[in-house]
Amino acid sequence: MSPEPAHRIVVSKNGPYLVYGRLPIAMQTIVPNAERMSWDWLEGRSFDTDAEVALCRCGQSGHKPFCDGTHEKVHFNGRETASREPYAKLAETLPGPTMDLTDEENLCAFARFCDPGGKIWSLIERTDDPKVRDLVIREAGHCPSGRLVVHDRGNGNTHEPELPPSVGVVEDPALHVSGPLWVRGGVRVESEDGQAYEVRNRVTLCRCGASQNKPFCDGSHASIKFRDGIPTP
Repeated sequence: MSPEPAHRIVVSKNGPYLVYGRLPIAMQTIVPNAERMSWDWLEGRSFDTDAEVALCRCGQSGHKPFCDGTHEKVHFNGRETASREPYAKLAETLPGPTMDLTDEENLCAFARFCDPGGKIWSLIERTDDPKVRDLVIREAGHCPSGRLVVHDRGNGNTHEPELPPSVGVVEDPALHVSGPLWVRGGVRVESEDGQAYEVRNRVTLCRCGASQNKPFCDGSHASIKFRDGIPTP
């Protein structure tokens, strides 16, 4: 039997995310540029964590980002509906002259880093221009959900940002909404049935309770105008 990883997140049945391994948890705010388009990430307040913590996924806890048991009172339906297939099998490939873009739309967390300077789906066709190539790598790398990944043609090298094992509590002030949990650095996410989802460098987990692709975010927080109410210093 293989040993348990140092960090893992377990999706409990109709309940919270159980986080093991004392993962760092901090606010991560989407910072827009002068054109009000998503451009960068700003780390903010961090939260004290124990070896095991429970993070709200019903969206209604009064102690966010932590669970306070409200899911039981509201009879939260947290049934997992996401595919268990690996990303490479689900993603569409869009070829460019020097790079390919893979895109799994069901993972979209509506963070909108794919827009500034031109939408990435058009930019990939111009990656023979070094400046466009750099922008494409930046846009894909800032995508928190891992929906978008770019690969060099020829050698197949994948461009992934270096992310430490951690959890980001996303805030999106441009839309006046609170976003998903941004799980970074190859943390294993396990289903309630004990099976692990594909381990990836970055994924986003729903914390508003409304995603149709649970446990992953599908951008529903934006449509329902989810606000977590977490006080900031």
